[in-house]
Amino acid sequence: MDAEGSDFWQSHSLKYLEMAFRTDKNEIIKNPDGYGKKEGDCGDTVELFLITRGDIIETASYNVNGCLNTVACANTIIDMIEGKTLDKAWDVIPEDVAQYLETLPEDHFHCAELAVGALYLALANVKELRRDPWKKAYKQHY
Repeated sequence: MDAEGSDFWQSHSLKYLEMAFRTDKNEIIKNPDGYGKKEGDCGDTVELFLITRGDIIETASYNVNGCLNTVACANTIIDMIEGKTLDKAWDVIPEDVAQYLETLPEDHFHCAELAVGALYLALANVKELRRDPWKKAYKQHY
């Protein structure tokens, strides 16, 4: 491995590396209780899928078309919201994601903003589908 390659592994926290390479939450959920999709100016896209039980986010997953930083941010969001209330999930902000990862490059902070934006859209979708449950049968997000 060249010096440039080893710099990557040495310059990132264990949390960042775990979130960047974790794949168990990379899944498209059919008929989610909440769905959000956001595309960034950089061309990356994050989709978030939520399954709820009452006001608790029971399961969350993502689908990312983008860089490793965006994947790390999407996985971090999942870690932060699973098992939490919907209200608590609304409290997640991009700064929380960057702080959790410890070594998200400053020039990729927009990846955290993108992932949080998709989360907010998914949470709003949960609210919408609870208000108008008939819409769930007609939604096709994927």
